[in-house]
Amino acid sequence: MTRGRSDGAQKKRLLTSLCIVAVFLVFLYVYFGSKNAGESAIEYGSRSLRKLGSSYLGGDEDSDLGGKQDDVKFGLDDGEDGITPKSFPVCDDRHSELIPCLDRNLIYQTRLKLDLSLMEHYERHCPAPERRFNCLIPPPAGYKIPIKWPKSRDEVWKANIPHTHLAHEKSDQNWMVVKGDKIHFPGGGTHFHYGADKYIASIANMLNFSNSNLNNEGNLRTVFDVGCGVASFGGYLLSSDIIAMSLAPNDVHQNQIQFALERGIPAYLGVLGTKRLPYPSRSFELAHCSRCRIDWLQRDGILLLELDRLLRPGGYFAYSSPEAYAQDEEDLRIWREMSALVERMCWRIAVKRNQTVIWQKPLTNDCYLEREPGTQPPLCRSDDDPDAAWGVNMEACITPYSAHDHKSGGSALAPWPARLTSPPPRLADFGYSSDMFEKDTELWRQRVDTYWSLLSPKISSDTIRNVMDMKANLGSFAAALKDKDVWVMNVVPEDGPKTLKIVYDRGLIGSVHNWCEAYSTYPRTYDLLHAWNVISDIEKKGCSGEDLLLEIDRILRPTGFVIFRDRQAVIDFVKKHLAALHWEAIATSDSTSEPGQDGDEVVFVVQKKLWLTSESFRNTE
Repeated sequence: MTRGRSDGAQKKRLLTSLCIVAVFLVFLYVYFGSKNAGESAIEYGSRSLRKLGSSYLGGDEDSDLGGKQDDVKFGLDDGEDGITPKSFPVCDDRHSELIPCLDRNLIYQTRLKLDLSLMEHYERHCPAPERRFNCLIPPPAGYKIPIKWPKSRDEVWKANIPHTHLAHEKSDQNWMVVKGDKIHFPGGGTHFHYGADKYIASIANMLNFSNSNLNNEGNLRTVFDVGCGVASFGGYLLSSDIIAMSLAPNDVHQNQIQFALERGIPAYLGVLGTKRLPYPSRSFELAHCSRCRIDWLQRDGILLLELDRLLRPGGYFAYSSPEAYAQDEEDLRIWREMSALVERMCWRIAVKRNQTVIWQKPLTNDCYLEREPGTQPPLCRSDDDPDAAWGVNMEACITPYSAHDHKSGGSALAPWPARLTSPPPRLADFGYSSDMFEKDTELWRQRVDTYWSLLSPKISSDTIRNVMDMKANLGSFAAALKDKDVWVMNVVPEDGPKTLKIVYDRGLIGSVHNWCEAYSTYPRTYDLLHAWNVISDIEKKGCSGEDLLLEIDRILRPTGFVIFRDRQAVIDFVKKHLAALHWEAIATSDSTSEPGQDGDEVVFVVQKKLWLTSESFRNTE
């Protein structure tokens, strides 16, 4: 009897031990299963997430990541392995649309004193290093690989951007319509209910451009659409060989820019507030505002003067708004004051019809010099750099033309597409010769050929649409992609040569940025990122390489690609984090296998896996 009781106790202990071992093995399977190559999805149960570190939503300072990752050694030159985390935690599902430097939670929690009337709350306010998230941004429930361009211009998956309030709020304006599991975009806007294509043709017709084509035989190429909504205006311009920088803030009409980028239309999150927009002077041939709800008269016309800075000589501002046709006394007052302001700015009415007026900027400085002394707004100071565009306060002054532009009576740019490969006049600002420009163009053509060869096993003609060149220099990487059905956001560092004006002179678009901070875009908005020496550059600034890898992952769409071009030590650093980021190595090219390759540079191509939270995983089954 005694021995029988002892055997029963042993059996109980054995069963308990087996259960513990089984639970431990299941944990190991779930925890390390994410590293298996070839997996298309990774399930994260919300109860098994690791602590988020120093999250500004109240993270644990003593998390298993050791608090802020600044303590992790970069390990590029010293040969040390550093500390590589076995995994990055996954952010809470409610942060699936996190934009770190445009996060209202940060403003509320840090109690920033901002002037709402000046739109400061829609400008960039980045978290301090100790308040950053150190986690991977999850996709929303039911996320699907985006619909391919050009079909995506007209429809997207509702699950990818599960926000339908604009469809109801703008139902009379044909912005977007919900149909089943998709959101459709009929091409309407606040001012053009019957379609952007007809509206664009009407503007071209007003300006007497041939064939009612707004590109004006290639002379109108870059457009700035402020208050763009879901960017249908910019989307329909693309078929006319016109590329628009569509701009809107993350305001009450949330997700406008997210919809635009999901559709495959160039767009940027920003606002006309107190800071200059991150674009150089004389970038756009046309600025456009269709009932964009901007008070152009505020602060001595400072916002209109920012548009003036951005417009090329002879550039147009198309303004569709009630003030243009003055239906009541208030509209009449605004129209009179705005007309007086633009006249003092030396703009003239090119044409006015129905609800739209189009003003034109002068070609030379003559009008500015002929104004009466003391006329407001004044000309900007001679020491003001019109191309300084990162963290620079706007000023209510007119940006005069350079001596070259004044003398030539315009920008002297070739029509598109010749301007893409023609050395632009502003090359001289950097001491670059035409020969240097042409060699740079040819070098990147060869390099892009190599990139596409490395990518070819993984891509087809419609795989890639939204591309970002994280360090664009003269824009030759983007120029080499002209025959691909893609568009490129060319990013130029804020502390380097101000070459973004060369990018715009080539008929391309881009922005200034500091990669020590998060970029102004939603998560999952780019299919391909090109990172040429970007990690090396931020290392010199003392910024975190891991933070940048997490930011790249935030921007990148699932199944998207990153092309790293950097020193071998940097490539090794990236490789150590592949499993943590759920990226897969695709190809490597050394200096002996690529034309024009720098001896110290290595090309490393990775692909982001599709992974889903447990909730998303259930919804896709």
